[in-house]
Amino acid sequence: MATPPEKSEDSQQPRVHVDAVLEPGQPIPKGLKRYVPVVVIFLGITIFFVGGFQDLLSFKSLSENYVDMTAWAQAHQMLAVAGFILTYVVVVGLSLPGGMFLTLGGGLIFGGLAASLYVVVGATLGAAAIFLAARYAFADLFKSKAGSSLSKMENGFRENAFSYLLFLRLVPAFPFWLVNLVPALLDVKFSTYVIATFIGIIPGTVIYAHVGAGLGAVIEKGETPDLGIIFEPHILYPILGLAAISLLPILYKKFKG
Repeated sequence: MATPPEKSEDSQQPRVHVDAVLEPGQPIPKGLKRYVPVVVIFLGITIFFVGGFQDLLSFKSLSENYVDMTAWAQAHQMLAVAGFILTYVVVVGLSLPGGMFLTLGGGLIFGGLAASLYVVVGATLGAAAIFLAARYAFADLFKSKAGSSLSKMENGFRENAFSYLLFLRLVPAFPFWLVNLVPALLDVKFSTYVIATFIGIIPGTVIYAHVGAGLGAVIEKGETPDLGIIFEPHILYPILGLAAISLLPILYKKFKG
């Protein structure tokens, strides 16, 4: 009597539809990408409050806590830098008030030059996060929030998005949070937005970070810092000059046309 042929190992194994599994390195589905900025901001909020970084957002808090914060930052340098940058991402990403005091605090804790770098990186990442959220996740909500300002800035972005955005970063004619949203709603290229933001916020950041670097002596004397220093002629005029230069491509195009 013939025996039935044995089943091979391959035939005994259940077949798995590998197409349904997301392999390592496979792109994230488009439906999930839109929520990545939201997740990043949510994680930032958690670390922001758990780490107590809200203490940096007022001059009073800085005055009361800067000795302890400086000592902690010196003992945990990498963690302090990461926490500070992430805090700035959250503040910018959620359009929270207090960014100026955060810059001052960074200068006080890390020194003017290092704080300038950390602030520019954190602010650019936060602006990038809100840009992506506005474009892909909450476009309708942010359009209503931007209101009539959308049409006011539209022509400038249509003429030359990079030059106009650089001008708006150098000279805050509109609130920072609004300048974060409008380019996303007007289909400005992400790379253009990031580069113009990074360059445009450097001058103001460097000024306030270096003011913060000398804040310890001001606090010890019981005084308050001169936050209007940016309006001093020797500081304001060079910034206005840079802003005027940023508009040259737009003016050239208008005269040429």
